[in-house]
Amino acid sequence: MTQHTTATEGLDALLDRIQNQNYTIGIVGLGYVGLPLMWTFHERQMPVLGFDIDTDKVDAIMAGRSYIKHLGEPMMRKLAESDLCGATTDFSRIPEADAVLLCVPTPLDEHREPDMSYVEGTVRTIAPYLRRGQLVILESTTYPGTTEELIIPLLEEISGLSAETDFYVAYSPEREDPGNVSFNTAKIPKVVGGHGADALRLACALYDTAIVQTVPVSDTSTAEAVKLTENIFRSVNIALVNELKVVFHAMGIDVHEVLDAAATKPFGFMKFTPGPGLGGHCIPIDPFYLTWKARQYDQNTRFIELAGEVNTDMPRYVLRRTIEALNALKKSVNGSRILLIGLAYKPNVDDDRESPTYKLMDLYTDMGAEVAYYDPYVPVIKPSREHGHWAGTPSVAWDEKTISDFDAVVIATDHSDVDYNALAHWSDCIIDTRNAMNGREGVRKGQVWKA
Repeated sequence: MTQHTTATEGLDALLDRIQNQNYTIGIVGLGYVGLPLMWTFHERQMPVLGFDIDTDKVDAIMAGRSYIKHLGEPMMRKLAESDLCGATTDFSRIPEADAVLLCVPTPLDEHREPDMSYVEGTVRTIAPYLRRGQLVILESTTYPGTTEELIIPLLEEISGLSAETDFYVAYSPEREDPGNVSFNTAKIPKVVGGHGADALRLACALYDTAIVQTVPVSDTSTAEAVKLTENIFRSVNIALVNELKVVFHAMGIDVHEVLDAAATKPFGFMKFTPGPGLGGHCIPIDPFYLTWKARQYDQNTRFIELAGEVNTDMPRYVLRRTIEALNALKKSVNGSRILLIGLAYKPNVDDDRESPTYKLMDLYTDMGAEVAYYDPYVPVIKPSREHGHWAGTPSVAWDEKTISDFDAVVIATDHSDVDYNALAHWSDCIIDTRNAMNGREGVRKGQVWKA
């Protein structure tokens, strides 16, 4: 790349290269966010180079093997066969990328405070290779101020370069919804905040090549706040319907019937669905990023924290309903064999991050039950720091002999390819947290307990 003496001249040249599809995109982190992003830019004929510390992921991309089930083998084969796409564990190749998009995890630590170790570690890894004219974009969900207070100072300190003068920085939060066939990466508008007008212009031009719409906002902190607001909105509303589920059950009212009827109102109502708790990498975690940051400004987030308490307590409500169901059969949880259907946190994907099923498995085990799970998308539980004690546990087989041997079956995730009609014939005790058994043939009185 030709170097320029001023940022303006460099910007003009970079914008031309984007327009001419002569602009290489580097994506750091090739998981549920980075891999679809790689595919999206590749589909628009933009050169893409993926980076990851996981050699298995890199090898899978280069060999055309799928490691995220809902994305499928055809996509992976096309990436492997393309001259425009590559993947590596060698971060010394960062200078080959004109834009470096960071798609790394932002979990909570043991104190439920932001764990920025992945972001900080990634920035420290790429900073020594940063060159003039490059654009760095953080896509990970985080607290307002991360880009300005953490990313830019680290990049400047380690690289010896200056933001706005030598390189550009922006923030554009991921909005992935794994398994959503209606909205893939390319079809979801992209919120973009830049560190300065030039960075914003460059980042918007980049995403304009592949995304249906870019939504520029005034700065990076605003863009960071947008993402948190989206997930807090969901967390609070899910907490509301979870609480209504418990209240309406005490009144003998079916919350699902109430919500279906309420959803017919064409204005002023948005339907959310209750469940056994929150899962995924966003909604159970992201609200606490704002809670943590708000404390620095002497602000309370009572509404957000209350929603978190309601959602966190839902697995215990499922446990209570399981106890009631087994008691009706003159059985106790202690000594019972309990099967959980669905380890993934949502239907039709293999993503088990923060899945409430793990919490249920622990609760049942603590009460002396023998626990197993069935999930066609998660054949074996992989090692993780949160649920390492379950690592290596395989899914049971789906057949009458296997399923009928359990004292209770708990539907935690309602995968669409599970045969619930067969389940109605195979199990005498079903605890349904997803309303999956509603209207199924063969359901007997007293067999299904909604939870």
